[in-house]
Formats: sequence, structure tokens, C-alpha cells
Amino acid sequence: MADVRRFSRDTAPGMIVDTLERDGAVIVEGFLDARTCARINAELDPLLAGRAPNHGSPNAAVEFFHGAQTRHVTGVAAHSDTFVADVLLHPLYQVMGDHFLLPACADYQLNIGHVLQRGPGAEDQLLHRDQDVWPRYLAPVIAHRQFASVIALGDFTAEMGATRVVPGSHLWPEERQPRPEEIAQADMAAGSAVLYLGSTLHGAGANTTDRQRRGMHMSFCLGWLRTEENNCLSIPLDRVRTMPRRAQELLGFGLHDGVGRGEGFLGAVDNQNPLELLASGAL
Repeated sequence: MADVRRFSRDTAPGMIVDTLERDGAVIVEGFLDARTCARINAELDPLLAGRAPNHGSPNAAVEFFHGAQTRHVTGVAAHSDTFVADVLLHPLYQVMGDHFLLPACADYQLNIGHVLQRGPGAEDQLLHRDQDVWPRYLAPVIAHRQFASVIALGDFTAEMGATRVVPGSHLWPEERQPRPEEIAQADMAAGSAVLYLGSTLHGAGANTTDRQRRGMHMSFCLGWLRTEENNCLSIPLDRVRTMPRRAQELLGFGLHDGVGRGEGFLGAVDNQNPLELLASGAL
């Protein structure tokens, strides 16, 4: 079986980025410290307790993709202060966004931040590339449309369905499929995270235990792309007003101002920056 290189949370970010360029995936141990992990779990517990293991999607393929044993919490920024302060604004995400995404956009944004609690009986998920949610003809022109992570909010073991990743697959031809020995499993302790590029093959593993496997999937994308989750409708404006400005921008409430790059002025309200209108009470 393949392996994913592991780093401590204190590793120089440049070393992590360099390894992502080469391997397409890394594990950062202690990505969230124990106190932060406990806080976010306490905020999630009542939300997950009330969720049935289905998602109500109008698309049967989406339901199948997540699996019938998965409880799902979307729009986490609407519910969790810890998510906003310690996950969305995690400094390593900024380093990755600046490196992988800023060359192709004026700013990047949160694509989706959601919790997936996969219960006993959950099966292997289809290995996939996250950035294939957008047209694949972009690939030869823009190498990085997205990067992502799965944060273990409880221990991830192979038996519980730890995320499977295929190191090096971000450099493969699209049609190539991995051999079994090329697939690694991201077993890791609570608070650790597997970080990977949008072009890296990955997928959840099968949960053959009697325990729940709770993880948070986070991904960021180019600021001019349509996001998987409509963050602007998922979070009440009164809550958005209380957030740091950078969190508001990452959640898509600001402008994507590409005029200085010879591009467009996207996301305006009445030709103004929505963040200024929010701050003034006009929105």
C-alpha cells in the first residue's frame, strides 16, 4: 500500500506546499489542537443528533455518492463560531490558497465546508477528483481550480473508513486508474488533516466497525467559479456581520475584483462592494 507523507503542525508551510506539488496529498498531524477539536465537536453534536442518514438531495447520484449511512451537516459557518475562527481562517489554508489559486484569480473563496459522519456499513466511496465538479476542459489551461482537506474530528482508522488518497495521481492522465498498491489510507488521530489538491484522486473508505467516523471536508476554489455550496444563502446576514472581514470574503460576501488583471468586477450589489453595504446596514 502507498503512503502519505506526514508533517507536524509546526512544519514550515513551504515544505508542506512543496510536498503537495510533488505528491498531491499530505497529512498534517495536529492541524487542530485538542481544545479546538473538542469545541467544534460540542457545537456539532446537537446538529448531528437531529440528522437522519440521508441528505434530501433532488439528485439521486449525489445521494448515492455520499452513501446511505452518512449524516451530513452543511453550512457549518452558520452554526459554529469555532469553525469561523479556527478552521475557515486557518493560516495553512491561506498559504495554500495564495500558492495554488491566486495565480489564476484575484481572490479565492470557500467552495464547501461540511461535516460527514459515516456510520457502520458505509461502503468505499468512488475515487474521484474534487475539481471535476467544474468543466474538465479547464484542466489544460488552469492546473489548480481547487484544493481541499478532510479534518479528522475523531480518530480515523482504516477499519472506520479513513480517507483513501492516491499520491501522485494529480500528475496522471485523466483516464488512468490506480492499482491497489497505489492507494494510501489516511489513518490519523483526531485533529489531524489530510490536505490534497483538487486533481488528486481520493475517496472515503468503508466503515466496517460499529463506530461513527466524523470528519470535516473543506475546499477552496478560484473566486470566479460557482461554488458547490451557496454560502451566501446558507448563513444569515446578521451572523455574517459579526465575522472578521476575511471570513466574510472567503464566504463569498465580497467582490471578486479582477479589473487590475484585465478581468471583471464580479459580485457587486448596486455597483458596490457588498461588504461595505453590510457594514453600513444597507444590506
